[in-house]
Amino acid sequence: MSLEDALYPLLKLYEAAPQPVKSLAGRAYRAIPSSLRYGPAYTRFQNETREVETWDAETIQRYQIKALRDSLIAAAKAPFYAERFAASGVDPSKFESLDQLAAYPLLTKQDVILQREQMVNPKFDAKQRLYITTGGSSGVPVGFYLHKGVSRPKEQAYLEAQWSRRGYRIGDRVAVIRGSVTSSKGGGSISYFDATRNWLILSSYHLTLERLPEYVAALNHFRPQHLHAYPSAALMLARGLEQTSLKLDFKLTSLLCGSEKLTAESQQYLEQFFSARVFHWYGHSERVVLAAQGRTSNHLHFWPTYGFVEFGDPDAEGNREIIGTSFHNHVMPLIRYRTGDYAKITNGVASEIVGRDYEFLVSATGRRISLTAINMHDHIFDGLLAVQFFQEHAGAVECRFQPGPQWQNSKDEAIRAGLLRKLGDDFTLTLREVQEVEKTSAGKHKWLVTKLKIVN
Repeated sequence: MSLEDALYPLLKLYEAAPQPVKSLAGRAYRAIPSSLRYGPAYTRFQNETREVETWDAETIQRYQIKALRDSLIAAAKAPFYAERFAASGVDPSKFESLDQLAAYPLLTKQDVILQREQMVNPKFDAKQRLYITTGGSSGVPVGFYLHKGVSRPKEQAYLEAQWSRRGYRIGDRVAVIRGSVTSSKGGGSISYFDATRNWLILSSYHLTLERLPEYVAALNHFRPQHLHAYPSAALMLARGLEQTSLKLDFKLTSLLCGSEKLTAESQQYLEQFFSARVFHWYGHSERVVLAAQGRTSNHLHFWPTYGFVEFGDPDAEGNREIIGTSFHNHVMPLIRYRTGDYAKITNGVASEIVGRDYEFLVSATGRRISLTAINMHDHIFDGLLAVQFFQEHAGAVECRFQPGPQWQNSKDEAIRAGLLRKLGDDFTLTLREVQEVEKTSAGKHKWLVTKLKIVN
């Protein structure tokens, strides 16, 4: 197990500590070499990200066949997969061609929600598993297990390799405007310093024109080389600066924009406004597949060594669902996992990810909260089949939830407290249990139903 994984359970204690304590502990931690913090797997994946760009098609195919076979064999040890594979007449030990994967059954989010514990490889005990939850872009809360000492070092290595395409170097100063909670109060603090990574963490919840001077002051004091932000937050910052006399007195090397859809028009606007290149990528907490813009191309290229990607049949608009099989996570492999995300695909490259749009809740004081930031990475949504937010008036939100068979009504207040901590004190929240959440005409889950008219 890596030091990073061993200390992960203490993360909330670190985040709740006073800033002087965080700074002291963080600087001490950052002084430890990366190879020790992340473990030997980190170095392995670092090397892999460098080497794969020089591989020919045959080398990539050999790698993928082996990685798929390893994932399938690991999956077959779990009761859920053993039964499904037997019913489908497939044998992972005989997997020798990429074409053979089509014979394996598809996996849905509902499968993971209802059968998670039966999908775990019994070879790995609880100490080797890292439990993670995500609301996902579709709004369906999903819990799953990652492989300690492997999954998180791998993610770190791949993210760093991607960001380097826009000039990022390990140790660079980064300002972050994403889903971190700096205060649960509408008028609370907007930032804190994370010394473990040399990052300035800024709230995406308090970014309004009224409080923009605080953001500009914090950024000008920290002078980051990169801005790591939700696309919506980066656009809010740019538009706020454009509408005021406030200015950043430093030059950014890059904007690192993930977790939300980024249109070509928005990317062009951000690059022109900040005079810096924007980097966009697609991934998810399940760590199944990962795609990123190239060094010169803005199209999203899927990493062939991260996971195996397939695409569903085109819908009426030509969009295809992203289907992935995870590599390296042998604790709980996800085999032919239907992500619920759709993309426009040409020759295996995504020109656009669709279905992940900018969706906001609006507070009574005019703050806009990205629903990407509301996705709860803890246990409070365990047992629910779907979650949806409804808003008709600013400051008033209804959280609709569809319970699963293992849902406990006693957890209602935990959901309320967790959501209000993120929303802040200028929201009122109503919880409502429903038999089924509202869907689009195409049957897709809607994460937000809003009657508000929002002017961008």
